Amino acid sequence: MPKFLQKRWHGYYTVWAFALVLLLVIFISAYNTWLGLIGLFLSLASGYGMLKAEMKARRDLVEYIGDLSFRIRRVEGEAVSSLPFGIILYSEDKTVEWSNQFVGGMFPHRNLVGMPLAELFPELVDTLREKKESKEGLPKEVRLELSHDEEYYGATVIPDERLIYLDEITELVNLRQTYEEERLAIGIMMMDNVDEASQGMDDQQRTALLARVSSQVTDWAREFNVYLRRLSSERFLMMLNKRSLDALENSRFVILDEVREMTADLKVPLTLSVGLAFGADDVTELGQLAQSSLDMALGRGGDQAAVKAGQRLSFYGGKSNAVEKRTRVRARVISHALRDLMQESDRVIIMGHKLPDMDVIGASIGVLKAAQLYNVEAHIVLEGLNPAVQRIMNEVRKEEKLSGRFISPEQALQLLTPHSLLVVVDTHKASMTMEPRLVKQASRVVVIDHHRRGEEFINDAVLVYLEPYASSACELVTEVLQYIHERVSLTPLEATVLLAGITVDTKHYSLHTGSRTFEAAGFLRRHGADTALIQRVLKEDLTEFIAKAEIIKHARMVYGHIALAVTHSGQQISQLLIAQAADMLLNMTDVQASFVISERTDGRIGISARSMGRMNVQMVMERLGGGGHLTNAAVQLDTTLEQAEVQLMDVLADIEAKEGLFE
Repeated sequence: MPKFLQKRWHGYYTVWAFALVLLLVIFISAYNTWLGLIGLFLSLASGYGMLKAEMKARRDLVEYIGDLSFRIRRVEGEAVSSLPFGIILYSEDKTVEWSNQFVGGMFPHRNLVGMPLAELFPELVDTLREKKESKEGLPKEVRLELSHDEEYYGATVIPDERLIYLDEITELVNLRQTYEEERLAIGIMMMDNVDEASQGMDDQQRTALLARVSSQVTDWAREFNVYLRRLSSERFLMMLNKRSLDALENSRFVILDEVREMTADLKVPLTLSVGLAFGADDVTELGQLAQSSLDMALGRGGDQAAVKAGQRLSFYGGKSNAVEKRTRVRARVISHALRDLMQESDRVIIMGHKLPDMDVIGASIGVLKAAQLYNVEAHIVLEGLNPAVQRIMNEVRKEEKLSGRFISPEQALQLLTPHSLLVVVDTHKASMTMEPRLVKQASRVVVIDHHRRGEEFINDAVLVYLEPYASSACELVTEVLQYIHERVSLTPLEATVLLAGITVDTKHYSLHTGSRTFEAAGFLRRHGADTALIQRVLKEDLTEFIAKAEIIKHARMVYGHIALAVTHSGQQISQLLIAQAADMLLNMTDVQASFVISERTDGRIGISARSMGRMNVQMVMERLGGGGHLTNAAVQLDTTLEQAEVQLMDVLADIEAKEGLFE
């Protein structure tokens, strides 16, 4: 019996009182025997009565506690069974051992005891397995959300006790979904080539064109519940919620195709560019992200939509080539700004992308010439020569004055000062440069590039000359040279290297070629560019030609007009040969796009993609983690040849199903 019961008034204290009475009786007996006997009899009688009372009290207590325990167990069972949340006990083999009425109501007409948890809640079992197989192991408590019969439940799993608590959170989940769907998204839409499309029109025709496009855009906005407000004759403000944004993304921004097809009768069809932002809580930040997305879409050539949703950046459209600008104002402004930056610098360091090609060498030498015109010390960072530029570099090394300007990345890091100017050519991604540390450490960076803008970008550059319409970085640098100084005098070798960069990137003036390309080529030819030397340095090696022919031998046609070539496993080929094989496939009849997959010399899997313009291979490569141009793109993967082919085919199938591969 518990001690607190033994310490009652009829407990040990009563025993001591009875002992005292016996002592008194003994003391009385010493004086009077009869009185002692009478006292002894009375003491024994009272002791017997108290003992009986104690025994009865104990029996009553045990009976009361037993009855109370029974009532508590009965009420406890009824309470647990009828709780407004579920309780499941499961065995070590993940089968149900017991569940309360709440769980039974979730699965009516079914006996849950003995059923596998994987059959009732497959998501829960998968989560427990993943947690158990992870490095951290199973935590003391796992919380996740489950769905069943269009209802949502929060599950709290205690693995040590093999116990699951379930509480209904359908209202909370619906409220959260409603909140997410109604969050604000802001966008900016722009007619990105009005001047080019309306060239030759009078005011009345131009106004009618803009009104026709505006009417089409307004109908589209009304269909997708988008608030549209005109900011100027060429720009619109878009306000919408997440639900409408999802609908727009699912429709692949069909308005881009509709406007382009509606104005297809013009010499240059009118195109739209859209920048959308979602996910930021601050409206000001949302507006800035929308403008940044629009800049991204325009930087990639226009005729597309860029959507920035949190950390995700998605692109839609981009089926047409960038429209060549008809004015050289921007080239003149850029050249003057670059001149001022060079004059304010103690040194100019020029750098291109890894494994430099002819375009990098030519553009670098052109920027070097611009710095020398103002007597500014300049150096070109060069490391890891591409075999394709070996011949032209042999010609450059013959001129000591020019060859002495080439330095290694380590030397460039030592020469870099807070007043130095870093000029990055033919790329706008810091990770792709020959020495990314130079980009991080340089206080002032200039970017000159012709590739469509990607998600990664040197955002803190003081000057950006990014023109996707241009054929090459050499073309952009040549235009800058024409305005950067009153008297520009190029040596024949400098002009030849610049012209060689244009020749290679345009595939001998067959792709990415506009009127400005020929004007730049004419300028270089007037300054002594040697076309015969270009032909000699671009000659193909017989062994390399045979290797490319071996790659092409394995090509097959997919989707009617796409040539796909996959080399044998274990056959390592340089990235240059992979790209050249893709170029050669484009020369075949009925081939509109080509993909070559091969293992590179560094062990990675390289995919080179080429297109005649009807298919945007840049979008295909971006989905695989790469990038490039609408007609020229690539990606490097850490996988096997078979897996790379499967991934490429999955992307092609997805694009074909959603929007079609060809324009």
